[in-house]
Amino acid sequence: MGNDKLRATPAARSLAQRMGVDLNAIAGSGYKGRIHAEDVAEFSYEKAGGITPLAKKIADTFGLDTSSIQGTGFRGKITRADVAKALDGRYYPNLEDIIDPFTDTDGAVASAPVAGSAAAKASAPASSAAAPAAAAAPKGDIEIVPMNMMRRVIAKRMADSYFSAPTFVLNYEVDMYEATKLRKQLLEPIKEKTGKKLTVTDIISIAVVRTLMNHPYINATLSADGSQIELHNYVNLAMAVGMDEGLLVPVVHGAEKLGLVDLMLRLKDITERAVGKKLTPADQEGSTFTISNLGMYGVESFTSIINQPNSAILSIAGTKEMPVVRNGEVVIRPIMKMSLTSDHRVINGLAAAKFMQELKATLESPLPLLV
Repeated sequence: MGNDKLRATPAARSLAQRMGVDLNAIAGSGYKGRIHAEDVAEFSYEKAGGITPLAKKIADTFGLDTSSIQGTGFRGKITRADVAKALDGRYYPNLEDIIDPFTDTDGAVASAPVAGSAAAKASAPASSAAAPAAAAAPKGDIEIVPMNMMRRVIAKRMADSYFSAPTFVLNYEVDMYEATKLRKQLLEPIKEKTGKKLTVTDIISIAVVRTLMNHPYINATLSADGSQIELHNYVNLAMAVGMDEGLLVPVVHGAEKLGLVDLMLRLKDITERAVGKKLTPADQEGSTFTISNLGMYGVESFTSIINQPNSAILSIAGTKEMPVVRNGEVVIRPIMKMSLTSDHRVINGLAAAKFMQELKATLESPLPLLV
């Protein structure tokens, strides 16, 4: 089937072209299988299985347990047709009556069933009773901002990660005096050679990559059924890039093979393309470990949610001049706080502590990173 015969919205076609996604491989969630931009975005990010937004809306409304439904969509995804089949004969004699109320003229999911449906009739008395209370307590001025596609995908992925992985967090303070000193020494030579500015994030990143190679469980992935742990002998380093409209996590593949300058150039390239919205699906797939850095915004400490299927994520906060004791004397040092969020199904506390201990030592004596 060619793209000209596909039922797809203009927004879906545009997003698919930009992300390099084949529309023929996508099961549309709209009326009669029409493909929406949301389907394209979810196809790029989601694993096999799952359920389309429209199918979930219908199932939730009628309290249908979808765990036993065998999806017929792409990669086993449950579609609205699968849900309609499961509901056949229970609520409506005509399956179209199940599908149509949840689809507006654009094929988008409506916010509630239309008047006359069983669910709408059942909820009518409660709505009527609530009306006087709402009138008695008027709201102030508000602005309703629809979640864009990027934000909706992020919301789903973060919720899935937060509620599926039992995590623990380790917090460390790092003396960045030597790392800052090294950056100052390398700043001009690297800028003269590449035209790019070396940052502390670049030094942290190379330290993370080198340290990960000694701690395979921090750089691991749990299988979908939770029965196996995949240990990687390579590092695909992901860097969280925040924008006003959402968050992207581009990946530097094969980071363990790169030196400081090459890693710096790759990181700047993917960051610039992320901000310019020029990333391909391949640029966002296959990560084994993620760094989230908010230090440039003055954040003193924070904890990140794991970017699954990674088993851990490193949070980098700001560097602050603080008094510390060195050789029995109080001195002022640039102290950076960092935290590691780990999936306890894969990583135990001792393994995480050893990784952070080595990373801290590497950042406090960073010269070997140049070798």
